[in-house]
Amino acid sequence: MKKKVLLMGASGSGKTSMRSLIFSNNPASLTSRLGATIDVEQNHVRFLGDLILNLWDCGGQDSFMDSYLTTQRPTIFQQVGVMIYVFDIESREPGKDMEYYRDCLDGLRYYSPDAAIFLLLHKMDLVRDPQQALEKRRQELEEVSGDATISVFGTTIFDQTLYKAWSSIVHTLIPNAGILSKHLSIFAQACGATEVILFERTTFLVVATSSSGSGVASSAVPTYTKDGADHQLEPTRYERTSELIKAFKYTCSRVREEFHTLELDLHEFSAILDELTKNTYVLVILHDPTIETAAVKLNIRLARNKFETLQADSLV
Repeated sequence: MKKKVLLMGASGSGKTSMRSLIFSNNPASLTSRLGATIDVEQNHVRFLGDLILNLWDCGGQDSFMDSYLTTQRPTIFQQVGVMIYVFDIESREPGKDMEYYRDCLDGLRYYSPDAAIFLLLHKMDLVRDPQQALEKRRQELEEVSGDATISVFGTTIFDQTLYKAWSSIVHTLIPNAGILSKHLSIFAQACGATEVILFERTTFLVVATSSSGSGVASSAVPTYTKDGADHQLEPTRYERTSELIKAFKYTCSRVREEFHTLELDLHEFSAILDELTKNTYVLVILHDPTIETAAVKLNIRLARNKFETLQADSLV
């Protein structure tokens, strides 16, 4: 199954850097070596085995943008599953950026009216008040987008916000992801776990969680009881975990070691990160000190065949 993903935005907005960070496992410190994208750079990224992301990284120079919107318009905007439009939050020409976005939106409405639209306000680390800047630009983009359904994220390559945005993006491309979430909930109950999270093996983007029946960014934050009081888990735990594990994997590769599994047994909680299927990792969070991690590992091993079948069915 192929899904076409358009990555668009003005030249210098950071499209290629974020693609390199997510799909090529490059750290943020090395993205400055990347050159500008010339015309359209196509990449076929295998995601969850049979799902292939046909990623079109479109160069943002004015001559290329004009070409996309005229002579190449049918080629660019046909059969699109997701359009990701990247805005440089510190752009010196916000008016022109908005005009190009409006024209791209028109092309998408004509050729791929069912495509999901994600707008990334990038380089948020350069803004003094990120939250205020994000809300202001969000309102402007909602007005320009009219009746189109959009998802807006503030991102930077220097923290976990990029993983939050891209996890939401890929989640829309996975058919029946809710079924995976349902079975993760059953698995969490069987293990006595506070929460169970499923990650894609290469990118470590979140595929599904035991607490999100309808999406990655669920409003139902799990709680656990400690010292007689209920506590909520950290809201940014998913994207933070993705960022930390990707950094750890990169460190392992530098010393020519391969990452396989991770187990933490701390005073506050225990965590087991292990392979679930050939394309995914599972993270099991435990706050009950009476549960043995060896029992959880056994449950993971016993659940592998079931989740291999569920994953295959979800991509058919």
